[in-house]
Amino acid sequence: MDTSSQDGVLKVENLYYSFSENDLDVQVLSGVSLLAKKGEITSIVGPSGCGKSTLLYLMGLLDHADSGKISMDGQEMQDLNDRKRTVIRNQKIGFVFQFHFLIKELNALENIRLPLLKSGTDRKLADDKALELISELGLEDKWNRPAYKLSGGEQQRVAIARSLVNSPSYLLADEPTGNLDSKNSEMVFDLLLKFAREKGIAVVLVTHNDKLSNLSDQTLRMMDGQILI
Repeated sequence: MDTSSQDGVLKVENLYYSFSENDLDVQVLSGVSLLAKKGEITSIVGPSGCGKSTLLYLMGLLDHADSGKISMDGQEMQDLNDRKRTVIRNQKIGFVFQFHFLIKELNALENIRLPLLKSGTDRKLADDKALELISELGLEDKWNRPAYKLSGGEQQRVAIARSLVNSPSYLLADEPTGNLDSKNSEMVFDLLLKFAREKGIAVVLVTHNDKLSNLSDQTLRMMDGQILI
């Protein structure tokens, strides 16, 4: 099958997911389908508990669905073993969370370059790539500042840079502006949009912020484990 037209496309088809609690099966996702394209931001909105974050984690290959398909660039993920899923996750997917999970004692550059060093990249090349992202994010004067001395908005920008340093095809963001004020929220969204457009990344954003979701290329609304038509 020719998959060239599917490069940079994240496709979810009829996804189901449940878990057991107190001997009861709890259905979280019930037949979710979506398409996220490179160069665009897809926002997923809905009330707490509707399955948004679970969907994001499944797309990030952090868990296995009960049934359905997830494909990236035309390659189906569901039948791959954990080792291959880990390789694809490291090569193709960047993550940004509400809580940035920076190592507080490390400075901005050290936090950003960490994924590259873990993958075996030369230290000089890792520093160069990290500094390039620091410049693009307007943090040139903060590169050597420990994470705990950065503001909330600055820490989230460092987290975005860390998620992008491996040049992923897909960026999955779970409430990345949830702890930020409106000014910093808009700045973070603008940065995600910039990288989607300029680097051809498919960004999937879970958010409660209707203002930001309305600025996205595609907005999907979830309720009770389903995407509303």
